[in-house]
Amino acid sequence: MRRYDSIAYKWFSAGNLVFVIGVALVCVLPLVHLMAVSLSEKGAANANLVGLWPVGFNFEAYKEALANERFYAALIVTVKRLLLGASVNMLITFLMAYPLSKEEHAFPYRNVYVWLIVFTMLFSGGLIPGYMLVSQLHLIDSVWALVLPSAVQTFHVILLLNFFRQLPREMEEASFIDGGGHIVTLFKVYLPLSMPAVATIILFTMVMHWNEWFTGLIYMNKVELYPLQTYLQALLDQTKKAVTIDDARNAAESARRSLYSAQIFMAMVPILLVYPFLQKHFTKGIVLGSIKE
Repeated sequence: MRRYDSIAYKWFSAGNLVFVIGVALVCVLPLVHLMAVSLSEKGAANANLVGLWPVGFNFEAYKEALANERFYAALIVTVKRLLLGASVNMLITFLMAYPLSKEEHAFPYRNVYVWLIVFTMLFSGGLIPGYMLVSQLHLIDSVWALVLPSAVQTFHVILLLNFFRQLPREMEEASFIDGGGHIVTLFKVYLPLSMPAVATIILFTMVMHWNEWFTGLIYMNKVELYPLQTYLQALLDQTKKAVTIDDARNAAESARRSLYSAQIFMAMVPILLVYPFLQKHFTKGIVLGSIKE
C-alpha cells in the first residue's frame, strides 16, 4: 500500500483541511461582519443587532464617509506616507543588503556590521528618546516624521542579503567584466533576479505604513495631519473622551458603528486589492530569503 493511500494519511488530510478552513473562517468572518455593519441602518448597528448580514440594507454610511473631508485628508496623508516610506525603505534596504551580502575578503568587518544591525532588532532607544530626536530634527507635524524613524527595517535587510548570497557569483563577475560597477550590478543583475524577495519586502513595507497609527498620534499635533489609521483610531475613541451629555451625543452621532465600519472597510480595500498581485511571490521570497548558506 502506498503511503498516500493509507487510512492514517487520509485522516490527516481531512483534519488538515478542516483546520485550514477554520483558520480561513476566523480571518474572513470579521471582515464579513464589518461589511455587514457598514451596510446596515444606524439603529441596528448601534444596538449590535447585526451579524453576518446587513439589517436595513443601505449605503448611507458610505455616502457620509465619502463626503467627509477629514477622511480624504487623512487618506492623502497616508498615501504620501506610503509612497515616500516605501521608496525610502526599499532604497536603503537595497543599498545595505548588497554590500553586506559580500564575503569577508570583499567587505572587511562585514560580520561586525551585521551584528550591529541585529543588535537593533533586540534593543532600541525607546519612545522618549525617539520623540526627542524627531523633535530636535524639527520633523514634528511633517510627513517625514512618519517615514524616517522606520526607514531601516532590519528584518528586511537580513531577508534580502541572504537572498543575494544565494545568487551565482559568476553573474556578478560577468557584470564587472562587461564594465558594470557595483551600482549597475545591483540594479541590473541582483534586483531582477531577486523579485520574489523584493515583492515580499514591498508587501511588508506597504502593510506596515498603511496600518501604522501610533507614530501619527505622537508626532502629529494637528488632527488634519493625521494619517488614515490614526484618524480612525481617534474616531473610535471619541465617545470615551466626551465630557458632557451633549458631547457624548455628538460623539455617538459622528462615530456611530455603521459610519466608522464603512471607513475602516474602505481603509482595508487598497491593501486587499494589492495583496493578490504579490501573493505569488510571497511564499517563495520569505522561504528563500530566510535560508543562509
